[in-house]
Amino acid sequence: MEATSLRTAPSSRYATFMSRHASLMPTFAAVAILIVLLIGAQARFPRFLSPGNLSALLLDNAYLVVLAVGLTFVILTGGIDLSVGSVMAFTGILGASLLSQGVPAAVAIPVMLVAGAAIGLLVGILVQYFDVQPFIASLAGLFLARGLAFVVSLSSIRVEDPVVLWLQRTRWGAGGWYITPTGIIALLVVAIAFVVLVWSRFGRTVYAIGGNEQSARLMGLSVARTKIAVYVISGLCGGLAGLLLTAYSGAGYPRNGIGTELDAIAAVVIGGTLLTGGTGYVLGSLIGVLVYGTIKKLISFMGAEQSWTQIIIGALLLVFIVVQRVIVARSQRRR
Repeated sequence: MEATSLRTAPSSRYATFMSRHASLMPTFAAVAILIVLLIGAQARFPRFLSPGNLSALLLDNAYLVVLAVGLTFVILTGGIDLSVGSVMAFTGILGASLLSQGVPAAVAIPVMLVAGAAIGLLVGILVQYFDVQPFIASLAGLFLARGLAFVVSLSSIRVEDPVVLWLQRTRWGAGGWYITPTGIIALLVVAIAFVVLVWSRFGRTVYAIGGNEQSARLMGLSVARTKIAVYVISGLCGGLAGLLLTAYSGAGYPRNGIGTELDAIAAVVIGGTLLTGGTGYVLGSLIGVLVYGTIKKLISFMGAEQSWTQIIIGALLLVFIVVQRVIVARSQRRR
């Protein structure tokens, strides 16, 4: 009898853990996919896991990490923000234009961040006070930001400011590993977002709104202020991503970021954040970006068309959405 209970105890504990932490399944799956991708890539290309190549993974996708962090806040509330790619393009070309006119980086960079936050504020006000669906409100923000980008300039503007170029060209490393200021900024954004979402009242309110907005109101939480704030955060992250992309490419271009909002949303979903809101992890969004970046780099190593990146990410996204639906259905049955 005791032996039987000992044999069943581990499986019982596993079942209990999975029932209590079902929301972690997509994130665990993303981690597993990332590991399989890295192992498979190394088996096919022996130099794939070299320190320099892995360091470049963060370098090439720093702007996407920042966009994904901002979108995590919005999606956790059950919303969506389609404007982030256009905001990134607008703030990038705006910053490049200001710098080309001799405006100091100490002034141009805050202007870029404020411009992104302002568009996010506009989207948040439309969603909260005018009861516009987040999809439509952020679509309006997308067209607004893209139009403003073309108003600033119809062509690329080269950046020669040493402060902005320093963000990308500086390397700190050892043993073949390196990191740039852009990579550090991206990781800092992830760390700050993690602390805010896990340990602050604001973070708990974000999760509460995504779980059940009406219940959050009845609990006396500041729903209106928080919903507007998440869109401001998303816009701010779009402005910061504009800075990182401008530093990365060495120029601002009004057509930058077309479709990037979809890449960021895919990374957030693959990282385990439910599109219905209430469940998700900013560290999972980081994993989702790394999955995206690894697939893109692997296809580049293979010499195949980059369109395969979209095909594979689309297939992964479909799988993860199905997994999310299963999780939601199970949680509703437990209620």
